[in-house]
Amino acid sequence: MFHKPYKVNQYRRKGKNLIATNKIKPEQWHISEAEAKEALKAKGYDVKQIKKIHRLKHQVCISYWDNQGNVCSSFYSYRIFARWQQEAEKLIHTCQNLKEWAKLNYVMKYEFAYYNYPSEMEDALHAILENHLCVLKVTAQQVVLQYF
Repeated sequence: MFHKPYKVNQYRRKGKNLIATNKIKPEQWHISEAEAKEALKAKGYDVKQIKKIHRLKHQVCISYWDNQGNVCSSFYSYRIFARWQQEAEKLIHTCQNLKEWAKLNYVMKYEFAYYNYPSEMEDALHAILENHLCVLKVTAQQVVLQYF
């Protein structure tokens, strides 16, 4: 008796990442060749020169020449760019109260669970989220104390 292998379907919440919730709109970014080259080199690719950058809503297609003269082309997540971290940090700092922070934290947990972030970026964003939570808690306590 042979058992048929079963397929595990992971449940993904629809529309719960930073792009789908329209919190970050990377398809509107004007990614320079230098920025793309830097991001690809950080990922370990051998890039000589960028040939073409085509922006899509959830990913970017980059064609480039490697140092051997071959043309390479693939789709990459916007999360490999330093600008992604800057935009995420802005989002965190714009949270004015604990409710907004909680909603953003919910989305960020999904992001970290389902997308490959560079470890330095993930660690930095976690730290900023925690620090901003502390700031919001202190300001909420100060507001409460003002009324007594």
